[in-house]
Amino acid sequence: MEKGISGQEAKYRPTIGVLGSGAIGGFYGMMLARAGFAVHFLLRGDYETVARNGLHLRSAQYGDVDLNTAHIYRRADQMPKCDWILVSTKTTGNLALAPKIAECAAPGARILVLQNGLDVEDQIRPALPDSMHVVGGVCYICAQRVAPGVIEHQALGAVHLGYHSGPAATTAEKQAILAEGASLFRTAGVEAEVVTDLSTERWRKLLSNVPFNGLSVLLDSELKQLASDQDSSRLALDMMRELMACGEKLGYRLPSEMPQRALTQAASIPDYRPSMYQDYINHRPMELDAIYAAPLAAAAEAGCSMPKVEALYQALRFIDARNNHDGGEHGGSEPEQQDEPKAALVN
Repeated sequence: MEKGISGQEAKYRPTIGVLGSGAIGGFYGMMLARAGFAVHFLLRGDYETVARNGLHLRSAQYGDVDLNTAHIYRRADQMPKCDWILVSTKTTGNLALAPKIAECAAPGARILVLQNGLDVEDQIRPALPDSMHVVGGVCYICAQRVAPGVIEHQALGAVHLGYHSGPAATTAEKQAILAEGASLFRTAGVEAEVVTDLSTERWRKLLSNVPFNGLSVLLDSELKQLASDQDSSRLALDMMRELMACGEKLGYRLPSEMPQRALTQAASIPDYRPSMYQDYINHRPMELDAIYAAPLAAAAEAGCSMPKVEALYQALRFIDARNNHDGGEHGGSEPEQQDEPKAALVN
């Protein structure tokens, strides 16, 4: 913990690490740094540019944040030991991620997984020491990396935190850790909520992740167009209703108005193409396992089918295999860099 003097007495503030300093990690990391926390960013592909130019956040909601002397690192073992580690890398790189977390984690560290998809924490947990707390973070934000080290924030920013696993044995201990995490974001001016059921919250996020990410690729369209067109919006609503029905069988009880609410919100976000589209055009593997395969498998186990969701998944698998067969001309970024946009209810 870093010691800082504020007012009349010494105050201890956690040291924070960010693994995946693209759109999501860059936004939350810079907001936390602006609030006075010691934030350390792991970079690979963007390291040289950021070392020269710094990290920059452009937000109509929060104003500009410029970190010209940011703490940046090429390797996790060069970072100080961090009390909170924000993991915002792509889920496609999770198998290789645990050793990097261990290299920069303080004893009893809180690992906050800011990723899309169902049960993504399960991919990381087995390779971590039992002494570490794993916390899930579901982000509702519209932000994108527009250049190396430059994040453009378009709307919202809330993060919902739920305890996944670790040495906290009682509800009170788990709630204390979640309250600590939420307090970090609130101190930074970012909306944060504590949720009691992380799996339900992740399923809720799938309602917009599933249709809008995939349809943006399949139909080569931005979010507002998808949500405003009669045919594509109807298809999106049908998939959301499939998710609602299967979620009910799995015990995820969500308000019946959620699909229409998600569609209305999507229609209000102009000039935005969600993260999966950015992966597609940059010839990076799309996050199909976490966003499609995992919920489809969970639904099948519960005896529930989602035919339109499955059809979209099958089409995306074909597109993904063809798109990455030759590596593509754009190259793309490495797993540590979550360089694609993330959207409110859509990322």
